[in-house]
Amino acid sequence: MKPTPKKQPVSNCESCEFYDYDEYDECYCCTMRLDEDEMIRFLGRETASCPYYRYYDEYKSVHKQI
Repeated sequence: MKPTPKKQPVSNCESCEFYDYDEYDECYCCTMRLDEDEMIRFLGRETASCPYYRYYDEYKSVHKQI
């Protein structure tokens, strides 16, 4: 029996830790710096999800402050 590959969760940029508002460009954008090859694969939809996606939980930072 073949081992089943791990599925990466589908990324949603709006809930990602690296998705932030850029005041200079006045828009939301990804702050993760992808190299040229990674950007081409991501924009060309060759990858099912972003390899750098990290769910942003704003309550997690609040728990650390308490």
